[in-house]
Amino acid sequence: MPKIFIDPGHGGRDTGAIGNGLLEKDITLFIALEINRLLQNEYEGVLVQLSRTKDETVPLEERTDRANQWGADLYVSIHVNAGGGTGYEDYIYNRLDDDSVTARIRDAIHEEVVKATGFRDRGKKKANFHVLRETVMPAVLTENGFIDRKEDAEKLNDTQFLRTVARGHVNGMARALDLTKNQTSF
Repeated sequence: MPKIFIDPGHGGRDTGAIGNGLLEKDITLFIALEINRLLQNEYEGVLVQLSRTKDETVPLEERTDRANQWGADLYVSIHVNAGGGTGYEDYIYNRLDDDSVTARIRDAIHEEVVKATGFRDRGKKKANFHVLRETVMPAVLTENGFIDRKEDAEKLNDTQFLRTVARGHVNGMARALDLTKNQTSF
């Protein structure tokens, strides 16, 4: 049974990026809850845990400790970018090789999110972020559009588009982890 830990970035006192009347913490939570719903409804034997299911402050250490203690097979941290760019990018820990298991999982998620959303492909990147460094399982951090760019923010303010972002993540996870579709799902 694959165990997937979904981490909607920020929350509570930590709003994350702000732009165009939107808060990153709200967008990441919506996407994460939708990912959970899709995984639970469409795939057999998948166990999902979220770092938060409402607007609350959860320290980074608590997020990674919970995933590690639970024995997750995959950690996916959902974020929204800022800084004037546009499009989608994702990260794995900077000490990993491009042919690592984590990189192969990231590649599948990356391809499916870009395909589903039509976001400009900003590339597959590496960083020394806490959630990538302190997890003992493969971990990917995704940056889904730019909250401070009008064109991206309009999409990020559309719940149907956010469902598409979630769908891309789920399609990538299903490919990477070889998840089995429920017989009853359509």
